[in-house]
Amino acid sequence: MSPDPVPVRPAATVLLLRDSEAGVEVFMLRRNRESAFVGGVYVFPGGKVDPSDREDPGLEEVCGGRDDASCSSALGLTSGGLAYWVAAVRECFEEAGVLLATRDDAFVSLADPTRAERFGGYRDLVYSGDLRLAELCRREGLRLALDRVGYLSHWITPVGPPRRFDTRFFVAAVPPDQVPLHDGGETVASEWIRPGEALRRHLAGEFDLILPTIRNLEDVARFETVDEVMADVAVRRDIRAITPRIVREGSGIRVIEPGRPGYDEAAARAPTEGSVNEVPRPGSVTPPD
Repeated sequence: MSPDPVPVRPAATVLLLRDSEAGVEVFMLRRNRESAFVGGVYVFPGGKVDPSDREDPGLEEVCGGRDDASCSSALGLTSGGLAYWVAAVRECFEEAGVLLATRDDAFVSLADPTRAERFGGYRDLVYSGDLRLAELCRREGLRLALDRVGYLSHWITPVGPPRRFDTRFFVAAVPPDQVPLHDGGETVASEWIRPGEALRRHLAGEFDLILPTIRNLEDVARFETVDEVMADVAVRRDIRAITPRIVREGSGIRVIEPGRPGYDEAAARAPTEGSVNEVPRPGSVTPPD
């Protein structure tokens, strides 16, 4: 008998990027080990799409360069695509303190300590749900810089685990004069790191990552500059959802991606617990072609 259907919740994640002398770096957060979801793992800022990401009055009026029709088309949806972009911006602000918003076509600067403190207060209010992004933008004369957020990939948690997410991954350059930082609650550490270095540390058992994070790091690691990343994602079309499958191997799991040996057979052996969001042991991920 198959397990009861588990709701698949929409989610959005954003890779914040910057250029360095050594190449492209990505901002990563380490989740609190006490977290029910991927505790202790390094992740990108992100989370569930909230109702406010869809239903915030006047939302489209403060969205720069994109509307629901264009976002939905890019994501292969009939409607509701704007909410994913808005969620990516909101989660980036909540989890990293970086606001992807502009005034007069320039990113908002937080170099001034007084302004930085004010926006730190906004961050707390947005996180608590006491302030919505549209209202924040109206107060400060801002527009959400959705046209500067590129669509990277699409991952869906496999059947079996008690939590499933339909996650769209995005990329954006970190604005000048904004310094990302973990919140000290859900996330307890943060760092800028080259994608290749994050992958090497993961293989050495020093930097816990989950499969979607690994694959997105591999993708970004191919580029020399942030501009190259953004130019590449700008012309991507028909991005397909990737839904891995998982099988139990003793006390651990093996994650199998579409098109790999054992993928079809794994459908009949979906575990009722465990997830692609467990940290795979180095070598336990069946690689893509």
